[in-house]
Order: sequence, then structure tokens, then C-alpha cells
Amino acid sequence: MRTLRIGNRSISDESPAWVIAEIGGNHGGSVETAVNMVRVAAAAGADAVKFQCRDNRTLYSQALLDQPYENENSYGKTYGEHRDALELTDAGLATCAMVAEQSKVVCFATAFDEVSADRIVKLGMPAIKIASGGLTDYRLLGHVASLGVPIILSTGGGTLKDIHRAVNHIAVAHSQTRNSSALLALLHCTAAYPVRDFAELNLRCIQTLCEDYPETVIGWSGHDSGIAMSVAAYALGARIIEKHFTLNRANKGTDHAFSLEPSGLTKLCRDLSRAHQALGDGVKRYLPSEVGPISKMRRRDTPEGPRITGAKDEPTVDRSISAA
Repeated sequence: MRTLRIGNRSISDESPAWVIAEIGGNHGGSVETAVNMVRVAAAAGADAVKFQCRDNRTLYSQALLDQPYENENSYGKTYGEHRDALELTDAGLATCAMVAEQSKVVCFATAFDEVSADRIVKLGMPAIKIASGGLTDYRLLGHVASLGVPIILSTGGGTLKDIHRAVNHIAVAHSQTRNSSALLALLHCTAAYPVRDFAELNLRCIQTLCEDYPETVIGWSGHDSGIAMSVAAYALGARIIEKHFTLNRANKGTDHAFSLEPSGLTKLCRDLSRAHQALGDGVKRYLPSEVGPISKMRRRDTPEGPRITGAKDEPTVDRSISAA
């Protein structure tokens, strides 16, 4: 059975959705805002909050960092200033992690490079996310796999061949470091921000990944607006659901517009919980709540012919008939 353990939560096919509130850079570089977002996400019912970590000097050329970047979403005059303004310090991330622990949610982060992955582990975070851009970054995949923490890998912009290569690369790194191969989850994802054409979500890929990787937990990272597609993803087998989160969709920043506000996140968590209960166990039963209605609707044989009697006794049924 596919299982992934993160913190004190075990995620499997039989479990409720593990909901990640992706804070990303929606805190605008403010630790105070980030801490508030952690508390609000926890109150909404999220299981985890996630940040992003970049070592900008490792990721970007100096020419790109020096490039002018003045627009309505900019936090600096150059792209480097903008990126630096959105990067929380180790102390800031540690504060968020402490508040998350107090709020009983998991706090972890996306690593865009090896330096950031080391930061995340040093901070004691229990998992590392690798974004879709890292799907073919074998150096990053190998480095993160060597750290011995669970990896959640998004697969946007990739083919099945890309995913197979990434999984194999991680498996080799795990074997070399004697880390468990059960330290990986794959998230189906469409790397558009936001996704405007719902056909591009192609949620049946979740089933494909479940079939191709029977021992790996599968999830979905959604960049669509709303919550309905997340419930569909859960029904198709996604057990990790990641959605971007904001306090106000009108705030400055590129991700706010397609993020869920607190009320939306609350409804998402509620509906995913209901979906888990509603899927049931697949055994067809005659339920106590059906006795009254069925007694009024079902005809019985009498000497005068079949008629609805209103009898309260239960009909003879096989209670173990499988839904299949």
C-alpha cells in the first residue's frame, strides 16, 4: 500500500486529503504577514503551510538580477531587489515554523536549489517540495534525495518519460544513501499560473500516475480558480492537495489572483473532508435512513395484488453486495 509519512500524519489511499496551503511569496516579504497566514490557514483546516526558498545568486545570472523590474507587482527596482524582498530569512522561517507547530500544522518549503534545500533541512522542516521546474534538474533531485526527508515533486511541464526519469534518479540517490524509496510523492500539475482552460487540467493523469506508481502517494497541485477541481482530483486518487493561499486576492503580487482566500480554503477543507466520507468503502448496504422512504415507495405482494403498504419492516436484502 502506498504510504508517505510527513510529521505525525500518514498519507495513503485510505486517508483524507492532506491539504497544503501554499503561501509562497504571498506574504510580501513580511514575517508578520507570514505568521498571520500560518494561523489563518490552520484555522481554515489546512494540514500544512508551505513557503518558497531561493538562493538568488545561485539561481540567477547577475545580468538578470540587475535587470530593471518596475511594475505593479514589483517589490524592488531590479529583479534582484524584487526577489530578495520576497525571501524570508532563516529567523523568519523559524518563527513561522514555530507558530505552525503551535497551530498544529506542518510547515515546510520548496527548494529551488541545493543551498535552499540545505537551509530547509537545517531549519528542521519535515519535508521538501520540488517545483515543476525541478522535474528535470537531476542535480537538485539527487541532492534533495540524499538529505533523507520526504520529497513532494510537482510534475507540471513534464511528460511521463520526464517523470519516469526523475523517479528513477531519485530512487538511485535513495539507494546510494540508504534512504527509503517511500520518501516520495508525485503531484500532477499544470504549470500555468493560472490555468484558464479547464481541459488543460487533464485530471485523469492522476489515475495514470496511480497506476504507474502503485507504491507512491499521488497528489495534485492546482493553479485553477475555485475548489471544485480539487474535490474531483481527490475522487480520482489525489491524496495531497496543494492550493495557493492569500489573505486578499487583490494584494500586490502575481499569485494572489488565483489563490484561495480564508473562506475559500475553509470550504475546500470542508468539501475534501466530506468527499473522503462520501467515497465510503464500496459495499452496497440498506441503510437505516432509507427504511422510511423505501417503505413508502416499494410495492409488496398482497392477496389483492402488489401495492405499497407502508410497512416499516425491512425488505429481505443481501447486505454484503459489493458496489462493483
